[in-house]
Amino acid sequence: MASSGGRVRFAVLGPVRAEDAAGRAVALKGPMHRAVLARLLVARGRVVPVTDLVDDLWVAPPAGAVAAVRTFVAALRRALEPDRPPRAPAALLVTRGAGYALQPAAHDVDAWRFEEAVAAAGAQEPAAALRTLGEALGWWHGPAYADFPDAAWPRADRARLTELRLQAVEQLAAARLALGRPAEAVPDLDAHVTAHPWREEGWRLFALALYRSGRQADALAVLRRARELLAGQLGLDPGPALRALEADVLRQAPHLDRPPGADDVAGAVWARAAAAFERVGAGARLESAVGLLRGLAVTGPGGLEAAREQRAAAVAAAEQLGDPELTARVIGAYDVPAVWTRADDPAEAAAVVAAAGRTLAALPATAAPAVRARLFATVAVESRGTADPWPLRCAERAEAIARELDDPGLLAFALNGAFMQSCHRTGQSARRDAIGAELVALARRHALVTAEVLGHLVRMQAAAAVAGFAAADGHAAAADALAARHELPLVGVLTGWYRALRADVADEVPATVAEHRYRAAAVRLDTAGMPGLRDGLLPLALLGLRLRRGLPLVDEGGWGQYEPWVRPLFDPGTVLAEVPDPPPGLLREALWSLLGRAAVAAGDGGAMRRVREALVPAAGEWAGAAGGLLTTGPVAADVRALDRALAARDVPPSALRRNGRFLAS
Repeated sequence: MASSGGRVRFAVLGPVRAEDAAGRAVALKGPMHRAVLARLLVARGRVVPVTDLVDDLWVAPPAGAVAAVRTFVAALRRALEPDRPPRAPAALLVTRGAGYALQPAAHDVDAWRFEEAVAAAGAQEPAAALRTLGEALGWWHGPAYADFPDAAWPRADRARLTELRLQAVEQLAAARLALGRPAEAVPDLDAHVTAHPWREEGWRLFALALYRSGRQADALAVLRRARELLAGQLGLDPGPALRALEADVLRQAPHLDRPPGADDVAGAVWARAAAAFERVGAGARLESAVGLLRGLAVTGPGGLEAAREQRAAAVAAAEQLGDPELTARVIGAYDVPAVWTRADDPAEAAAVVAAAGRTLAALPATAAPAVRARLFATVAVESRGTADPWPLRCAERAEAIARELDDPGLLAFALNGAFMQSCHRTGQSARRDAIGAELVALARRHALVTAEVLGHLVRMQAAAAVAGFAAADGHAAAADALAARHELPLVGVLTGWYRALRADVADEVPATVAEHRYRAAAVRLDTAGMPGLRDGLLPLALLGLRLRRGLPLVDEGGWGQYEPWVRPLFDPGTVLAEVPDPPPGLLREALWSLLGRAAVAAGDGGAMRRVREALVPAAGEWAGAAGGLLTTGPVAADVRALDRALAARDVPPSALRRNGRFLAS
């Protein structure tokens, strides 16, 4: 760190700067040093190859560009860790292979703290949210990465942070309104909509704040100004929330005058979902809001994250109303297709599953079978990466009820649950392909667009698992075509990753090209709002590439959820018996493959037999390719390597004859 047990804190919300533990500015020298630092911060702890740094820092790199980058890095290390002994390894700005990574703690980068603060505020009571957001917005001192307004490399991160800041301003205003302090919200909202006239939520909050401040005429004038600006600049009519508010202001609807401090959770969920049914009861508002959230979740990263957050609030609000059937409808209405076998927010998913379990227990015997089936399907979809048999039983019960009722929408939801619970055993690509085929056929008959996209993505994954790239290409193209027609931008994140895998394995492009394509896919994933998919994926993909091509392995760090199965490759002292079985998921075979390689290297017979038993059912697949994103190589090759290693240890022939049909493969 910077000095005797201290730390360095970094700021990018404005000009890029650093300061030591005492709050003193760290001298970062010239603009190129600052650019290197900022580029590494954009990477969020991942390795940035020197070649990428060169391409990002210069439009036309000079002949000595690589040496210059190394000089900048050396100078930054001296500035950031002045007390590091000579020749001691760097702890903050580290070298990994042919690149560098900056690895500060999350709370030591203002942008990362800001993200955490805004997320935390979404789950807080208004008074706490007001404090959290007020402090977080104070960290901004200009546009993000203000020193580099024209550079391409910070553009995506700057756009994401700017959008998050605008949301925080609106959340802050909403908290003031919830606390009965509308006059305090007016000045900030006036500046907000003036600078960002396309923000309909900003206009809604501004008009509501004026109305609650006793300024009805001004509120109407603001709503009419919003209409004129939206139509004049964007060619759009106001959305349903603005139209409903204008009608309510004109008739002085009683619900607009909420008592100070009122905390109508259901109303808050509805407002943030841009609902048009403010005048109906709380239960109807919740059901309508979840319907909107279901559509919002497939519109892009911001929509997906907002839908996840507000869905949790809707479920909590429904339970508070004490009506199990209403709660069941609210929980079961969120049938957003899910294609990845790890939750983006495991705690939130667990809370939804727990609520579904409580609701199943409380439902009266007279409840409609479809309502009960949707709860079962919810448990199956949200219980990802678990060996618990209950979600698997829930998937089976949901599917049975859906088939008995002949309800296509319910069956699509149940099949999604069956897909999520298809990873309890290895080697299940054929089972998943059958699920995907039924989803596509069902969706085409009943115009279920998102279910059809899900079916194509599932079949793309299943085909990739057996290196059936021609079939996988067709399903990827079909998913992309549907996504383009129906504005489903997140689909391209998954098909883009698949095409990087295809180029690596089927086209056998040079390793440097394959690595570049994986990294390009990872950049798009960074802003997709899918942390369950993103965390640890790029390092694992590059590890698979290097293993298959016999290249030196690089400990990139950032292994995330995959750390227990990667670490033994780099730490020969790992006790393999203590490494847990990989959790059910689309990358399960890849994690078993990594553990098998470590077992062979260590000569650990017990671990080898354990891995072999797990991998033999998948011997016709490529490890990890079941996710359509990466692979460590053919499972059959792993089984053969394990058999050779076991035979070399003079394992009794009876042990090798078990499942012997795979020994000759």
